[in-house]
Amino acid sequence: MSTPASTPASTPATTSGSAEAPESVRRRRAARPRGARRLDSTALIYLVLVGVVVASAVLTAVEGRNFFTQGNIWAVLTAMSVLGLIAIGQTLVILVGSLDLSVPYVVSLATLVAAGGMKGLDSNVPAAVFNTLALSVLIGLVMGLLVSLLDVHGFIASLGVGLIVSGYLATNYQGSHGAAAPDLSLLGRSGIAGIIPTAFIVLLVCALLVTLVLRYTRLGHHLYAVGGNREVARMSGVRTAGPVIAAHVICSFLAGVAGLLLLSRTGVGLPTIGSQGRYDLLSIAAVVLGGTLLAGGKGSVVGTIGGVAIFAVLDNVMGVMQVNPFLKDFVRGLVIVLAVAVYARRSVVRRPPRFGPDRVLPLPVPLLASPSKPTDQDPA
Repeated sequence: MSTPASTPASTPATTSGSAEAPESVRRRRAARPRGARRLDSTALIYLVLVGVVVASAVLTAVEGRNFFTQGNIWAVLTAMSVLGLIAIGQTLVILVGSLDLSVPYVVSLATLVAAGGMKGLDSNVPAAVFNTLALSVLIGLVMGLLVSLLDVHGFIASLGVGLIVSGYLATNYQGSHGAAAPDLSLLGRSGIAGIIPTAFIVLLVCALLVTLVLRYTRLGHHLYAVGGNREVARMSGVRTAGPVIAAHVICSFLAGVAGLLLLSRTGVGLPTIGSQGRYDLLSIAAVVLGGTLLAGGKGSVVGTIGGVAIFAVLDNVMGVMQVNPFLKDFVRGLVIVLAVAVYARRSVVRRPPRFGPDRVLPLPVPLLASPSKPTDQDPA
């Protein structure tokens, strides 16, 4: 008699144990966001870059040319160098929730100050480079103070400073000015094996340094914290003014370096070379295309370099095909809109439905085991 009584009590327990494991697995899979099984933004942007390169090679071949020639690769990497340096600085500024629209005017001013200081003499290079970078840092410091201490939005602060610099350039420079030193001009023409220009190596070094700062230093962690939520960062003990000022200073410094690289290629300072290159909008577009949120707090330099590469390849192939400027801007804008739409869709956390026929709700274990145990109300 004891054996039959113990058998029913053990059978439901075994059944509930075997049914509980698959159900718990199903619940964990349903609660997991679908985005976790997808590629992250950086991997996605480089996958798109591979597709753009393949499509560009095909379109170039249709025109009877080879995309992977030595001169064409040199041209793409050279185009990446200037825009890439500006975009790296723009990444830091956007990470803290700000913007910098003054970068094209800083670039133009850097070419003029450096060319006017060098006057075509190699002996003047150290002083001219120092003055150029110091002036760029000063402009970034002013914008950082306006944003952090006076609570002026980065868009307004950089727009105002940019207009001041633009007015100074238009008033004091009517054309080309000064001359680059031969050593600096040699920098613009030198490279490795005739394929990798020195300017691109400068871009890689700056990208590596900024990436290390973001990942392994306190400043990098504070940049992400301030961009994510400035008030929470402040209440957590972070001095929010420091990261904002540092981001704007580094951005202007890199814009000054980009101006020196442009001077090494043009040989003279030009007051409109930055605005003609539209480095303000293109740098922001490259940063957004690389996966950095405009609201701040999320992004990487590696993704930004991928966005810069996509723009450089597109501009190169459209130049080979002699596409009109309107269509070039149309393609750029289409790429930006599609990228932002994809990122916005991927960032939505998908949750399992709470109700409906597809929602399976497990029964509690005590309810499964309770019928096997006699109770006081049992007729037996």
